[in-house]
This record gives sequence, C-alpha cells and structure tokens, in this order.
Amino acid sequence: MHFTELNLAPQLLEALEACGYDVPTPIQAQTIPALLAGRDVIGSAQTGTGKTAAFVLPALQRLAAQPALPPRHRMVSAPRVLVLAPTRELAQQVAEQVVRYGQRLRVTSVCLYGGAPYPVQNRQLQRGADFLVATPGRLLDHIERGRVDLSRLEVLVLDEADRMLDMGFIDDVERICALTPATRQTVLFSATYAGAIGRLAAKLTRDPVRVDIRAEQAAPVAIEQRVHFVDDRSHKYRMLDHLLADVGMRQSIVFIATKRDAEALAVKLQGEGHAAAALHGDMNQYERNRTLNDLRRGGVRTLVATDVAARGIDVPGLTHVINFDLPRQAEDYVHRIGRTGRAGATGIAVSFANHAERGTIRTIERFTGATIPAHVIPGLEPRVRASAPAAQPRRPAYGKPAGGRSGAPAHSRGGRPGDFQRKYGRDR
Repeated sequence: MHFTELNLAPQLLEALEACGYDVPTPIQAQTIPALLAGRDVIGSAQTGTGKTAAFVLPALQRLAAQPALPPRHRMVSAPRVLVLAPTRELAQQVAEQVVRYGQRLRVTSVCLYGGAPYPVQNRQLQRGADFLVATPGRLLDHIERGRVDLSRLEVLVLDEADRMLDMGFIDDVERICALTPATRQTVLFSATYAGAIGRLAAKLTRDPVRVDIRAEQAAPVAIEQRVHFVDDRSHKYRMLDHLLADVGMRQSIVFIATKRDAEALAVKLQGEGHAAAALHGDMNQYERNRTLNDLRRGGVRTLVATDVAARGIDVPGLTHVINFDLPRQAEDYVHRIGRTGRAGATGIAVSFANHAERGTIRTIERFTGATIPAHVIPGLEPRVRASAPAAQPRRPAYGKPAGGRSGAPAHSRGGRPGDFQRKYGRDR
C-alpha cells in the first residue's frame, strides 16, 4: 500500500513526498481510513511506528476540506482540532509534525505547555488556532482566562492517554472533554485499555474502531538490543566510558534513574572530555529547549536524561540508547529504546544490569517478545558471570542470583553492602 491509496488530499501527499515518505506504517494504514470516514478510534502501537501521522493527517485533511467558521471574538481562539499530550516534549513533537505535514495548507496551529511565557502564547492564540496541541494543565489555564473556547471543536485526540492518567491528569482531562461538543470525533491512543483508561474510552468514544498494532505486527524497527552485566556502579562508569569512545557512536541518550544522578553523570562526562549535557524535570523550559536544540545541531553528543526524555524526542542522529539504570517498567524500556532506530534508521540499545536484575531483563523480554543477548567487552568482564556464554544469539540462560549456588558474595550485586538500596531505593 502507498499513501496515494489512502485518499489523502494532494497537498498532504506533496508534503509526505517532500518528507521522503511513500508507504504508510501499519498503524497509519489502519487508522487513517477510519478517521477519514468519520469514525472514532481507540488505538495502540509501539513508539516509533508513525502514530502521530496517523491522527494528524486525517485532522489536517478535515481542516482543508471544510472552511472555518468566523471567530466569535478575536481575543478568543476556537480550535477545530485539539490534541492533548502528557508532556511538553510530546506536545512539541506533535506540533512540529502538524507544521511539517500542513506546510501546503492554510492551517494555523498553536502549541501550549507549561513553563513557557503566557504573553507569547496569548499572542499566538489571538492570531487564531485551527489546530491546537496542548498539555492539560496549561490548556485549562488558558480556558479559565477566556483565551480558548472549545465549543466548536470537531476532533479531540488523547495521545498517550495512559501516561496522562499516570501523571494525575485524569480530572483535568475529564474537565476539558466536558467542554467539547458531543458531536466531536474522538481519537484515543493508549498502551493499555484496562481500568480507568477503559472507562474513559467508553465514556468519550462512540462505536470506536479498535486498532491494535502488536509488536509482531509493527513495522520492523532496526534496533539491536544488548545487555551487559555489571558488578557495581564503578563497573558501569568504565563500561560507559568504553562505549562513548566508539567513533561509530554519533549521538546517544544515556538514561539514568534520578535527576541528581543525571546532573552528576553529565558533569563527570564533561570533565572527561565528552560533549555531554543533562535533561531532567527540574530544568526550566528555556534550559530544556536549549539542550534539545544543542542535541539536534550536534553540539551535544551524549544526553544524560531521566525518563522525562523517553517520550517525545525525535533526533535523527541518535545511534545509541544506553540504559545506565534499568527502567522500573518494561513499557518505559520500549519508549526509551524507541529514541533510536527511527524512520528506517538503525540503532543500538545497550542496557547495564547487575546480576540481581536478571528478573527485570526477563520481564522486558516477555513484554517485548524479543530476547536481549548478553554481551561482554574484553577486559571489562564482570567478576560474577552469567551461566550462559556471552553474546548468545538466542535467549540467554541466565545463572543463579549472586550469592546463591555460584558461591559469589552477596555484596557483588552492587558494590558495598547497602549501596543498591541507598542508590536505587529513593529519589526516583
């Protein structure tokens, strides 16, 4: 199938051609026809599978096909399409795609998120916004100030709805939805439909089309996954230094558990001559934008980030993702490694794990349906070996936990006794 078979407007096809896109991904091929037919959609797909274009393209086509009504008041913006996103990074990424795909259409768009100055956003809203992308909290602020009117909304998109609920936005989302017309078209993307998400989806959608792109259905993502077993944090540092010295590593994101550790590791890497920078939730919007722009321009080769960067960052030059600390949830692992190997490119995802974290690796493997081979770097072998040989091509048979039958001392799982608890048991 080609995009020309999806009945998209010529202007959108021209924009897609300019972007180098020819064949839709599975999520796009299933979602776009349903949305163009006016149906509500509940969808699920892995990161990096083209989910954003799946809802942005039909929304832009609707805007291009139907003339907008004159605004009721020039100081109030009445968007026809609203995308709610959980984080400012994801909101910015969606807004960039709207501009990219709508470059040949006369469509105005605005992106609203916390941390940005209100006067700038107020001026943008005054000029009008056909397509509005926003985080829930900042959107409610503008609604309460009388800057945004949702009474004429035609399309409502909840992107990564599960993430919004996890972040405590359920009340804000329900308040926003209550301000929109019952006749709107609704699109909801979520990694899970259980519990509160299922109830919210049933409440907001009407006879929805379900689009569920499982891992085995998704377009192949060329990401080579590896796990390196380590003895302690010092071993991780030596391993990281070795990986960053590889000339084949153009740019990388190193994921770490806490904000404090992100700053400390970035400073350590800078002191060793690496072009590194930190990205975490305590940084203000100006600092975050500056860091991301430096990364996109190539001024930063290694970004040390907490999970705030796992979703919504799209940098074509990223060749490696390194999990310095394993994520707490397998789903977060998928979003982390999805920062590389995007748009047909190849990528490498490396995870550091002490031997007590073998269970976490197995959980990730079950979730992704893929084996993560164990690798060993000559000269940096762990003192405690897994029972399976290194770089096993299929599922590694991990050994017994340290301190078990192998006879290894219990403290080899993470350095001195208590280090693991002190380091990972707080400040998540």
